[in-house]
Amino acid sequence: MTTSQLHTGSTRTGRDKFLDVVRAGAIIAVVAQHWVMPVLSFSGTTVTTGNALATPGWWIITWASQVMPLVFFAGGAANLISLRRAESTRAWFAGRVRRLLIPVLPLMAVWLVVPDLLLGMGIPAQPVQVASSIAAQLLWFLSVYLLTVLLTPLMVAAHRRWGIAVPVVLAGLGVLVDVARFSDLGLIGYANAVIVWVAVHQLGFHYVEGRLGTLTRRAALAVSAAGFGVTALLVAFGPYPASMIGMPGAPVSNMSPPTVLLLFLALGQIGFLLAFRDKLASPRLDAAIGWLGPRFMSVYLWHMPALVVVSGVTVLGLRYATPEPGSSLWFLMVPAWVFACGVVLLGLLRLFERFETQPDDLVVTAKTPQLVIAGLLASGGLLGLAAHGFAPLSESLLHGPVPWVALTAAGFVLAGRQAPRLTPAPVKG
Repeated sequence: MTTSQLHTGSTRTGRDKFLDVVRAGAIIAVVAQHWVMPVLSFSGTTVTTGNALATPGWWIITWASQVMPLVFFAGGAANLISLRRAESTRAWFAGRVRRLLIPVLPLMAVWLVVPDLLLGMGIPAQPVQVASSIAAQLLWFLSVYLLTVLLTPLMVAAHRRWGIAVPVVLAGLGVLVDVARFSDLGLIGYANAVIVWVAVHQLGFHYVEGRLGTLTRRAALAVSAAGFGVTALLVAFGPYPASMIGMPGAPVSNMSPPTVLLLFLALGQIGFLLAFRDKLASPRLDAAIGWLGPRFMSVYLWHMPALVVVSGVTVLGLRYATPEPGSSLWFLMVPAWVFACGVVLLGLLRLFERFETQPDDLVVTAKTPQLVIAGLLASGGLLGLAAHGFAPLSESLLHGPVPWVALTAAGFVLAGRQAPRLTPAPVKG
């Protein structure tokens, strides 16, 4: 397969195999990181949590395992490709918003009742609160990604008019936000939750319609070296922590809210992968990519509940405690821990993957402004859930997850006014 075929996605399915591999690799890295890093123990009525990647020197692992930049990059490329193929912007909005929200509905339904169910089984309140927070915290990604979807038509127009100047200006804005954030204006840092991720999303456009998608291996490695180099300089001489994920007790996080450091990390990661895109598009990966692709969101949403189940049985039920990270026993137990989480995840997928893999044969009737409002409502609801977590309904209906679930559901309903697609009657004679 030639470089041009890889770039344009010249395959039987018309998909870009490189992007499919990047998305699949990213979700596998997310799952692996989240399953490996917990350090757990239980005493009395309290579960103690820690992070294995807080081990001295292990921060370097996060430069590879923090793959959210790759998710937004691949999402930007996929959004541009699908928008070009869509019959209208309205139809594209409807398809994207609906596909993002449908897999979330069963997760919300389950976790509205699980906290009360666990308390009724005699599980102490503190572990229930930890589990409920874990189940919801990753919804931040869907909230921000919905915003990037809503901005995509505008950002595509900007891309075609100003090209590379768009991510460059966004990077400059991200730097200004970080300067203000580190000058005791902490809350302004959350502006980078949009600026940084939209800038990375914009790089996906440059893969599809720009020089980024046609780089030679040497040029791609140069981009990678520049990205990682700037990241290292900002860590060494700036106010940024070395870890690309939040660490317990750390005064500053590169992820919450994101710093502009993640944009330069994205360049390092993207350039490195582009240098080997011909090898990454190997046909040997087709079966795995074909299975994982239609279940991307389901795997993302349910891998943390799988961790909760395994932790509940082993840590609370069997009083298992995570060995010291880096010890021989820790390395011995990690494969068994990951295997147990994987088995539970497969079971959850058997139950819930149908919400994502069902065919969408409906014609949207909602207007574009209605779809935009629906996306904004759902984004706000998901962000609220990520920030506050699920909680027992017996505590408070107004101050728990119910308002955020209702806001997300309202967005789905507003975007879901659809009619069956009419099939033309066969012509007789």
